[in-house]
Amino acid sequence: MSSNKKVLGLVFSNMHDNTITDLTKERTMGSVLFGGRYRLIDFPLSNMVNSGINEVGVITKSNYQSLLDHLGSGREWDLASKNGGLHLLPPFSHVSSGMYRGRLEALYGVWDFIKTSAADYVVLSDCDVAANIDFSAIVDAHIESGADITTVYANDVLTAEQAQRATVFGINDDGRVVDVLVNPHLSGACNVSLNMFVLSKDFLKNIVLEAASKGLVSFEKDILQARTHDYKIMAYRFDGYYSRICSMDTFYKANMNLLETSNREKLFLTNRPIYTKVRDNPPAKYAIGANVKNSLIGDGCIIEGTVENCVLFRGVKVGKGAVIKNSILMQGTVVGSKCEISCVVSDKNVKINDNRMLTGSENYPLYLGKGAVI
Repeated sequence: MSSNKKVLGLVFSNMHDNTITDLTKERTMGSVLFGGRYRLIDFPLSNMVNSGINEVGVITKSNYQSLLDHLGSGREWDLASKNGGLHLLPPFSHVSSGMYRGRLEALYGVWDFIKTSAADYVVLSDCDVAANIDFSAIVDAHIESGADITTVYANDVLTAEQAQRATVFGINDDGRVVDVLVNPHLSGACNVSLNMFVLSKDFLKNIVLEAASKGLVSFEKDILQARTHDYKIMAYRFDGYYSRICSMDTFYKANMNLLETSNREKLFLTNRPIYTKVRDNPPAKYAIGANVKNSLIGDGCIIEGTVENCVLFRGVKVGKGAVIKNSILMQGTVVGSKCEISCVVSDKNVKINDNRMLTGSENYPLYLGKGAVI
């Protein structure tokens, strides 16, 4: 990182909770399970650690018990340190309500923590994107360009529904952001924000304190969009593999895409691993007669039936004669014997009794809530 500049990482765990409310009723966006053994917060945390950022604050708002359990002391990310390390920032605030309404208000609420950091620069990240990103390169580009704000984006084709849950940039030939559309009504090829930003600590202080005095709460609308021509906002293009989770449909497809070896190799890099909480589970057990094809199977699973094109998290049990296809079964799900399941997303600790038939579709997977008994 340029000139050995010290960088503080800030992760917003609750942003975008309203995009997949089925999965975030009892947890934060950062706690949502992904890829057989991970949580979405593992990606920004691992990216920061792999980029040399050893001081990270996680800003929470509500439903954060599972997040606290997952993060613990931060040991798995090498953030259990007396100097820097991982800091959990639950919702205390200077604002009268005590609960933030937007990113600016959240930053103002934890400003006492930010101002005590010795960091020169701050990296902001949400938990709605699964990607393997080198933040040190983005910080270097930010310093070199002399930008006030550097935002990370990807060029992608969005549906109308996806665009209405995104921030889209207009970028000139010099890489400067000249237009910002928040939740636009459009579709097609777009420069879509990955909700990752780099700012100097001094500049962040100015905009956060000014926003607090004016009652501004939205970083996208009140800073990026309203001050596009006042601030030098540069865009950093990310060309690697990523998944942006903005609906149950995109969550389902993001997990299913990991069944392709090429996608896994692009996301889980050997030189920049994605870390997660380690559990002392036994290896997966395959009974005589079990049939598993093209699936991700977590440790501790017991498979007695047929599993095809599925993502099974830790501790899932599949009964004898059961056939499961194109489904995502989260931790602790138990499927009885002779069940037929297709295009289903089961939350944690779901129990499906014997001889049940459950069918969704790839565009509208059937969701089973946490602890449900079918």
